Amino acid sequence: MAPPEDSSQPRLAAGCRWSIENKTGGAQERVILFPEGAIKLQGTGRQILERCDGQRTFGQIIAELQAEFSVANPAKIRSDISQFLEQLRHKRIVDY
Repeated sequence: MAPPEDSSQPRLAAGCRWSIENKTGGAQERVILFPEGAIKLQGTGRQILERCDGQRTFGQIIAELQAEFSVANPAKIRSDISQFLEQLRHKRIVDY
């Protein structure tokens, strides 16, 4: 599969959705439900996927995260996000 282009608009694939998981002690965590299971994302992975709303382009997501993590290498940020989205696309969790 080809990596996303700057004009691609990543979004959750059909059959996938955000859900809230209640933890012991009353804490809640957001998870992605998909036909084969569920994924709990934290940190950067969650920040990436929360931006995959079908409205923002891949280029906009990259720019937002490069601004937020300005001390990191911009090329590495782009590469890491592209690789992350490709893995999720391969698992049919994300489309673009």
